[in-house]
Amino acid sequence: QVQLVESGGGLVQAGGSLRLSCAASGRTFSNPLMGWFRQAPGKERAFVAAIRWSGLYYKDSVKGRFIIALDNSKNTVFLQMNSLKAEDTAVYYCAVRPETDWGTVRPGIESEYDYWGQGTQVTVSS
Repeated sequence: QVQLVESGGGLVQAGGSLRLSCAASGRTFSNPLMGWFRQAPGKERAFVAAIRWSGLYYKDSVKGRFIIALDNSKNTVFLQMNSLKAEDTAVYYCAVRPETDWGTVRPGIESEYDYWGQGTQVTVSS
């Protein structure tokens, strides 16, 4: 069983920055797919960003503002969020698929991931 521990959420003013972290443990990771989704009030959970050996993937509305990074030695994925906007307010979820082969993945699809974090609240005040 994989455990995901998220941290870094909070309250920030528009234009500010936050850094989310998600530490994964519990099994061996091999070419993992690790991503972030978010769920705003009254909306469905949506893809934000993902990372795998094959590349970085971003939701269009966060490109140029958010940066996803992976520390392989610690199985920890980070989401640096800059120039935050009120519409970025949501609960952010970390998701992981511990092993992927050399084929293609669909990083924006929830069913591609096997494990999910508990979520961390990000609130951006305007």
